[in-house]
Amino acid sequence: MRLALDVLGGDNGAGPNVAGAVLAVNTNPDLTAVLVGDQGQIESLLAAATVPRERVEVVHAPVAVDMKEKPVEALRKKPDASIFRCWQLLAEGAVDGLVSAGNTGAVVAGAAKTRKFLKCVQKPGIATVMPTARGRCIIVDVGANVFPKPRHLLEYGVMGSVFARKILGIEQPKIGLMNVGEEEGKGHELVQKTFDLFRSGPLREQFVGNVEGRDIHRGTVDVIVTDGFTGNVVLKLCEGVFEFVLNLVNQEVVGALDAEKDKGGAALKGLMGRYHYSAFGGAPLLGVDGVCIICHGSSKERAIANALGVAAREVREKVNEAIVAEIGALPADE
Repeated sequence: MRLALDVLGGDNGAGPNVAGAVLAVNTNPDLTAVLVGDQGQIESLLAAATVPRERVEVVHAPVAVDMKEKPVEALRKKPDASIFRCWQLLAEGAVDGLVSAGNTGAVVAGAAKTRKFLKCVQKPGIATVMPTARGRCIIVDVGANVFPKPRHLLEYGVMGSVFARKILGIEQPKIGLMNVGEEEGKGHELVQKTFDLFRSGPLREQFVGNVEGRDIHRGTVDVIVTDGFTGNVVLKLCEGVFEFVLNLVNQEVVGALDAEKDKGGAALKGLMGRYHYSAFGGAPLLGVDGVCIICHGSSKERAIANALGVAAREVREKVNEAIVAEIGALPADE
C-alpha cells in the first residue's frame, strides 16, 4: 500500500516526520511511504537513514500551512501546500491514505475540497481513541463537524462501531450518546433526536443510551458519539488532565522516593508509554474515501510511525468497505 505523509506538518519540523516514516517502512513490509514536502530537505534526512529506498518516494511541495492559519484562507492562498498536495494524491488514486500532524482545520478543508467522501456518508468525523479502565474506547466527532445533524451523529455511531471492531478488536461495541445526563429526554434537540434515531434503528442492540463525561475513562461504552464542538473540548480537557496528573505524580510521588526513585521513574515512563497520545499515533478522519490520520501537532518519531501503522491497518482490514456496507443498510434520511 502507499501512504502519503505531510512532512511539513506539525510543530517539530521535518526531522521527526521523516524519522517516523523510516521506522514505519522498516516495520511494515507492505508499506510504501510517499513523503510530501521540501525535496532537498527530505533527501538530506533520508541520506542518513537506513531504509529500503525503493519503498520511499518524495513529492516536492515546499509550502507549509502554519498551525495558526485559517484553513479556508490557506486553501485559497496555498493550494499547493504539502497537506493539500497529499489530498490531491489521494484524489488521483496515487496513494491509499495520508497522515499529517499539521493544521487540523487544513486537513479537514482538504477533504472538503476534494469531496473524497465515502458513498452514503454525509459528513466525515474525526475519531480519537481514549484509554479506559477496561481497555480503549473511541469518540466521534472531536472537531470536524461542529454543527451536525442527527443523521450525521447516527453515521458516526456506525463508523465508530466499525473502527472499534476492525482496529480495536472489540467484537460487539457498545455505543453511547454524550449528554448532560443519563436519563432519556435529557439534553437539547440535537441529542434528543439523535437518541430516537439510535433507539429505533439497526444499531438499537448496541446502543446503551446517554452517557456523561465521567463515563469515558470508566469504559462504560466502546463508542461515544457527540458533535465536533463538544468532542474537541472533551479531548483537550482529557489531554490537560492527563498531563497535569502525570506531572503531579512525578513531582509529589516519584520525586519523594529516595531508594525507590529509579524504580518509580521507570513505572511513570511505563504509564506514559501506555496512555500517551503517541501510543496510538493519531485520530482517524472517518468517512473519507481513503484513509486519513490526523496526528497531534507535537508528534515525534514514535507517534508518526504509529499513525502510519494504524493507517496501514485500516487499509488491510478494509474499514471503509465495511462502513459503506453498514451505512448503506441504514434507513433513508428523511
